[in-house]
Amino acid sequence: MEELLETAEKIRTMEIRGAALIARAAASALKEFALSIEAASLEEFNGEVRRGAEILLDTRPTAVSLSNAIRTVMRYRGDDLEAARSSLAKNADSFVERSLMAVERIGEIGSRRILDGDVILTHCNSSVALAIIKTAFDAGKDIRVIATESRPRYQGHLTIKALDGWGIDTELVVDSAVRSVINEVDHVIVGADVITANGSLVNKIGTAAIALAAHEARTSFVVAAETYKFSPETIMGELVPIEERSPEEVYPGISKLAHVRVRNPAFDVTPHRYIDVICTEIGAIPPEMSYLVIKEMLGWEL
Repeated sequence: MEELLETAEKIRTMEIRGAALIARAAASALKEFALSIEAASLEEFNGEVRRGAEILLDTRPTAVSLSNAIRTVMRYRGDDLEAARSSLAKNADSFVERSLMAVERIGEIGSRRILDGDVILTHCNSSVALAIIKTAFDAGKDIRVIATESRPRYQGHLTIKALDGWGIDTELVVDSAVRSVINEVDHVIVGADVITANGSLVNKIGTAAIALAAHEARTSFVVAAETYKFSPETIMGELVPIEERSPEEVYPGISKLAHVRVRNPAFDVTPHRYIDVICTEIGAIPPEMSYLVIKEMLGWEL
């Protein structure tokens, strides 16, 4: 439990960040916790595992990758304690393996849309969006990347360090400069925290404004998302909760101001009509196919 709580805290404080990394970390933590449980019965084991799952689920309410990862791991079976433990561990290992393979596959699929000489704009720090960019670069395509700072946590700094390490020509801009540079851009490529049943995107705050600028400039807007980032709950009409983070992330001295309130939503919603294509491990699809992904890949329907 101590290690699980440590992982939960790292996810909550964004020491572990990025939807895919969060999902894999949670699956692995739940597996290690299950392997360490000293239970006298299957019922006691089930109760302890559920408690661990709930702790992880409470860390980041918006990230559907987290809930889908936990849901996948929790679909374990077993008539006795050891069989259940083994089944859970196998589910976790399978999820992590499929998650890593999905990133590689999305990189291959998305990179085919990039042409020699293209300029790409990316926001935040998405492993799948970067997989597309790196795969295109490794294929010998001459590309340039514009990365946003992605305030207030500056995830863009992680992005430019990765791009620089790969030798990719990169520029860093403040978030509010996107409209000024969008006419230079051939593709906007972003990751996803959630894809809803109607194909809308929930992603790092600022994504919706970038999509609007891209739509106005007639610039391609591409979303890179593993299928486990699609939200089954939205089929039933549930809204995606938008996480509100600490005001100190935006303004550390806020406690000294008596009449000022800081709003710090971590995500915003990009309507599906501003999205050209969603690149998944099962192919590049229009946003309107999101319901089918949820039904066929995640096994949900009305």
